[in-house]
Amino acid sequence: MAQNNNNDISRNLKMIDFLKCELLNTIALLFETMIKGVKNSQELVVECLVNLLLATYTLGRRLGFDYDMLDKKLQDKIKTSILEEHHLEKWYGDLSELNQHISNHRK
Repeated sequence: MAQNNNNDISRNLKMIDFLKCELLNTIALLFETMIKGVKNSQELVVECLVNLLLATYTLGRRLGFDYDMLDKKLQDKIKTSILEEHHLEKWYGDLSELNQHISNHRK
């Protein structure tokens, strides 16, 4: 039984390292794509953003946080940032819109 547990821990650690690399690689690709301004790069930018969300959520899960807790913390952060008049909110209202989007999808 101990051997199986060690394998699970080892596999989990490898996955955590993989996800960390995935985050860094995706950020690098996103920045590179945005700098180059490649024609028709919109799809690649969206793909990068989605991969960042996927890697972030699954990394959180591998680190022991469940998805509901991550969602709750995200909403708490959004609400705090709204109250603190973060530039995204103050200038564009993005945080209120994001908060509404998340609230609608949690129902």
